[in-house]
Order: sequence, then C-alpha cells, then structure tokens
Amino acid sequence: MAVAVSGGVDSLVSAYLLKQQGLDIIGVHFLTGFESPTEPTWEVGRQLFIKMEIPVSVIDLQIPFAEKVVDYFTAAYGNGKTPNPCLVCNSQIKFDLLMKEAARLGASRLATGHYARVVEESDCRWSLRKGLDLNKDQSYFLSRLTQDQLAHACFPLGRWTKKEVKALAAERGLEPIVKKESQDVCFIKDTDYADFLVKTHAIKPKPGDIVNTAGDRIGTHNGLYRYTVGQRRGINCPAGEAYYVIRLDVQTNRLVVGFKPDIYTTHCRVTDVNWIVDIPVGPIHIETRIRYRHRAVSTMVTPIGKVEAEVRFDEPQMAVTPGQGAVFYQGDKVLGGGWIATPCQSGNCK
Repeated sequence: MAVAVSGGVDSLVSAYLLKQQGLDIIGVHFLTGFESPTEPTWEVGRQLFIKMEIPVSVIDLQIPFAEKVVDYFTAAYGNGKTPNPCLVCNSQIKFDLLMKEAARLGASRLATGHYARVVEESDCRWSLRKGLDLNKDQSYFLSRLTQDQLAHACFPLGRWTKKEVKALAAERGLEPIVKKESQDVCFIKDTDYADFLVKTHAIKPKPGDIVNTAGDRIGTHNGLYRYTVGQRRGINCPAGEAYYVIRLDVQTNRLVVGFKPDIYTTHCRVTDVNWIVDIPVGPIHIETRIRYRHRAVSTMVTPIGKVEAEVRFDEPQMAVTPGQGAVFYQGDKVLGGGWIATPCQSGNCK
C-alpha cells in the first residue's frame, strides 16, 4: 500500500492508521515544481520514516503537473471560465501518474488523506461515497475518478472527523511538518490568482466595457480574468443597488453585470461528464452540487449522450459558474460529475 504524503496532518494520520493495520506501507511525495525554497520537501520523507519507519519516495511530476493542471487553469481563465484545479489534479495526477509510480514501486493501492469513502459493491463495481464528516467531505473533488482508479484507491479518513484526526495526532505525537491547511490552488503562493496569471504571462490584461443586461455601457474593466459569475466586489459602477457579474463575454471582451435577481439560474448544461455509475437511461431526480462550498440541491438531470447532461434545478440557484464542477449525488453516493458549460435563465441559454 502506498500513501500520498504531503506533510500535513491528514496524510500523516492516514499513514499511521494503515500502519496500525499491519500493512506494508510506503510513502510517495510528488513535486509540482511550485514548491517554495523553504518548503520541507525532503523533510516530509525523513520525518515520516523516523516517526513510523515508513520509507518515502519523492516523485518528480513537475512537467505533467504544469501541462495537465496549470495549463488547464490558465486556459480556463482565458476562456472566461472559473476552473477547479483540484478536480483535474486528483484524476490526472494523483490517481493516474502518481498511482502508476506507486505501482512501479510495488504498491497495489494508493491511499490519500481525503475525507471520502470508496465501497466495493456486490456487482464488482466501486462506488464513491461522502465522508462521514460532512463539514469536511471531499467527495466532490474525487468525482472524476474512474472505476479503475476507485478500485485502487483508499481513503482511511472516510469515517473520521477532522476533530478526531487532530486529537489522534496529538495523542500519538504525530506532529505535521506542514502546519497550514492545504489551499484550493496549491501552486499559487504569496499572491492572488489574477497576479499569478499576469506574472506567468498566461494572460495579458485587456481592458473592456462593462455593460448591464440591456447592453448599455456603464463602465470599464481591466481584464475579464479578474471576475467570476456572481462576484459583487470590484465592479465599481455606482447604482442604486449592488451590481453582480452575470456573464463574461470573451468574444466581445465585455463584462455583463446585473442585479441580484439576475444571477439566479433555472438550469445549465454540463459537459465532459464522468459517470461513476452506469449512465442513466433517462431523466433522474437527484441532488447536484455546483461548487465545493455549495449544499447539494434537488435537481432533474437528463443525460445527453454519454458525456453531457442537462441539469434543471427545483429551485433557481445563484451564481452557476461556467468552468466549475457539477457533481451528482444520490444520498451519500456520488454518481458522477462534469463541467458547467452554460447557465440558463428563464429557459434561454445565453
């Protein structure tokens, strides 16, 4: 069994729990190329070996990480979308390339510190389930894993709460090397995403018009990449009530804004869907989560072919954002997920 170790408390406790089961454990720590000079890359492995006698291999994944995760991130902003790099990293880096490296080292499965569960069903298929700690549940970020990836995945913290994990670490003297909680965008440090995009020359600032929903010009923006659907701050256009970002029109380089009622959406199109279960043969009434910090809501999901779906919300939802992941749930079971392509208001896709 291999454990992906980052130096944080979650991966440390995961390794400890597996070691306590008497399993033969190795650690794998991968390089992204965005580590700062002060990050304890090698110290992670040394300390884990000292604490639990678990050997750790450091895997260099800098090139594929840049190509698969960072390039995706910058391209999404260039296309007027709001990306979620963790969804891509988990499916294309951790449970693909890192898992293959772990297999090369002799491991049959890869464990991570995610708060989620993987369950073997009676029909020899695998299901992804929410972690029991619903405040920490990370099944959303794993929704793009395939059946083969889930078959070789292990989540030791799926039945633990964060509070219990911290308590166990303190009780057993498992001091994490990395003190801070992991960031949503691990490769952006000491700056914000907008500055990162400019400093890396991924995007060149291009001012344009801010228009209201009627098409009237009401101001100027300094680059569409600085905005996301539902955003209120940074618009700087005086009005009787606050403006919100409704849409980023990349073709005309216009930022479309409106008032709060305008940011509610009745349905959306979802593309590149990864179905963990068999593709439904028709519409299904399930719950959909449209971003990580969003409470899954009741929806009617209609598959369109093998990799698209239409999602209709029982109640209009606020700030349905192109580029974010839409993840489908049935109870605590993840059915699959894809990318939000087009939000629609009042039955008309814009």
